[in-house]
Amino acid sequence: MFIPTLLGMVSGVVLNITDGAFVGHGVGSDALAAVNIVAPVYMLITGIGLMFGIGGSVVASVHLSKGEVKPARINITQSYIGGLVAGSLLAAIILSFPETVCRLFGANDALVPLATKYLFWIALFQPFCMIAETGLFALRLDGQPRLAAGVHIATAALNIFLDWLLIFPLHMGLEGAAIATAFCYGLCGIICLGYNAFFAKTLRLYALKLSSTSLMLTLRNLAYQVRLGFSAFIGEIALSVLFIVGNYQFIRFLGEDGVAAFSVACYCMPITFMVANSITQSAQPIISFGHGQNVPERVLEAARISLFAAVGGGLAIVMVMAVGAPQIASIFLPAGCAAHDICAAGLPLFAISALFTIVNVVCVGYYQSIERATRATVYTLLRGFVFMLPAFLLLPMLAVPEGLWLALPLAEFLTTLVILIMTLKPSKKG
Repeated sequence: MFIPTLLGMVSGVVLNITDGAFVGHGVGSDALAAVNIVAPVYMLITGIGLMFGIGGSVVASVHLSKGEVKPARINITQSYIGGLVAGSLLAAIILSFPETVCRLFGANDALVPLATKYLFWIALFQPFCMIAETGLFALRLDGQPRLAAGVHIATAALNIFLDWLLIFPLHMGLEGAAIATAFCYGLCGIICLGYNAFFAKTLRLYALKLSSTSLMLTLRNLAYQVRLGFSAFIGEIALSVLFIVGNYQFIRFLGEDGVAAFSVACYCMPITFMVANSITQSAQPIISFGHGQNVPERVLEAARISLFAAVGGGLAIVMVMAVGAPQIASIFLPAGCAAHDICAAGLPLFAISALFTIVNVVCVGYYQSIERATRATVYTLLRGFVFMLPAFLLLPMLAVPEGLWLALPLAEFLTTLVILIMTLKPSKKG
């Protein structure tokens, strides 16, 4: 499960970095800053998709562990419907108030025109993007991790090609990058939906009834899926808040060059989440299946392997980002410009967060997988809001720019400390 999932996510990270490089060198640093302004919207889309994807996958895994195929199919179908409806409603709101959304997320007068162009296309395709987030979980749970990885890699490769084509030969600028990204994520969603509708081995989509009883059952199941996946949604919202607060603080203390430098760090963050999510999403079916069969030995074994992988992956990312900071900055920004120098100096500090972020995400994923939604949500709230917001607001008062770069590492470290204390604390539930 892990290797195909990791390869699929590697393609997403390669896409993310290539997209940023094309925008930074082909359009300019202001365009890169504008993409970072819009990034919280994409985090919101991803969060809703993950919420239904994880929630539906956990419930379906437990049903499959008991041989209950029909309820598993029903829950996967309902997770698709929930993501599609939520995505459509969010798209309608964003398309109605694009400039307001951009200013809310930190855009100034110079960045609003660029940000609204990019936002239009992302919002237009976002219902299909949510289907993609849900569908990749369904493919892996149906025993098709290689197919899920193949779809992810193929659409990412197409996205890279379209980015180059639309930005450079066709000179469509930032709007071209937005069209490429939105179209390819939408295509990924359609492929996943088509697989579950016509080709799935076990998790075929199920024709839901439209009676009042059936609708109430659907709402009840979706509510439980939302409860299980809510910590994933909160995690993406927290990432959005990080982008928003970071944009405000960097532009306040360092101007547009600071936001452009921070945007490079934000482009690097998916590398951290790639490793964390690969571990979490690979272990989730195994842990949930073992949990459903009441085999705690298998659950704990998978959890231990996940934690060791998290520590190893986190340390590797910290070392690469710390040593290669100038080279990473040069991928996105021309060497010698002010934004490049700010970025090269700050990335080694920011990189410290990777170790604690991966450990925290893997721990949250474990509690989601065993249906301990409350604990998963509490840990997510700690890392994303309770610790992160004060750190971002207070540390810059002590030192600039070091305090800006160290805010996230401090928040993630404090969360890891709380998880460690709570894990070692004796509990009747273990």
